[in-house]
Amino acid sequence: VQKLTSRKFWAAIVAVITSLCVVFGVEDITMEQVAALVIAVGALIAYILGEGFVDAANVQKSEDKTDEGN
Repeated sequence: VQKLTSRKFWAAIVAVITSLCVVFGVEDITMEQVAALVIAVGALIAYILGEGFVDAANVQKSEDKTDEGN
């Protein structure tokens, strides 16, 4: 899960996909579009996972405070 939030991981994915596009003779504009799409999806996944971790931590803190009050 931590890898999915890593910018280095997504940069590596873009590099691999771009390299594959070059090998298979894909046009430059298409490579740019594919790279942009991968970066956008990576950013979205990282955001969703990051918010999920923050929400989970907040719920845990709330439960801990509730348990202390009893």
